[in-house]
Amino acid sequence: MNHRAATATHETRCPWSEGVSPAYLEYHDTEWGVPVHDDRKQFEFLILEGAQAGLSWSTVLHRRAGYRRAFAGFDPHKIARFTPARIEKLLLDPGIIRNRLKVNAAVSNARAFLELQDAFGSFDRYIWGFVDGQPVINRWRTQAEVPATSTVSDALSKDMKRRGFRFVGSTILYAHMQATGLVNDHLLSCFRHAECLAAAG
Repeated sequence: MNHRAATATHETRCPWSEGVSPAYLEYHDTEWGVPVHDDRKQFEFLILEGAQAGLSWSTVLHRRAGYRRAFAGFDPHKIARFTPARIEKLLLDPGIIRNRLKVNAAVSNARAFLELQDAFGSFDRYIWGFVDGQPVINRWRTQAEVPATSTVSDALSKDMKRRGFRFVGSTILYAHMQATGLVNDHLLSCFRHAECLAAAG
């Protein structure tokens, strides 16, 4: 765990982050809600959020290193060229979620991702356009208030499906927006709410 996370041991956090694992806690303390403008990082979260469908985030997070190795460091150019034989090999890899639909989707999504980059100049420009370039800052007081979708994730899901992406339902994309800082859903009581707000500035 890095120094920043270690010094935050006694801070108040979002309830979902605690009691799972040190890696899960570090993810909350250092990544979740931080605005992401790097295309490869955005693509990494698209793969991981898609893999999460029907599972817990901790299940996928603890396989992140396995995904990084199996999916060429989340390089969409390399993944787009994965052959059927490479996909069959991936389905034998215990370091990832061995679901054929999800693995196939990661490969086809890489191709759609590259097409979208060509159309918009970057995925960053495309996805941040849905929030006018600035994070949506929510001010929830309880975990029960945090939604699973939004009108923005609905619109994003519809558009990405139209562009050929799969495993991009509104719930998955709202989780993606939370993870990559398009929306700040840290509770007001959580020490990271203010830090992510500052990071967005």
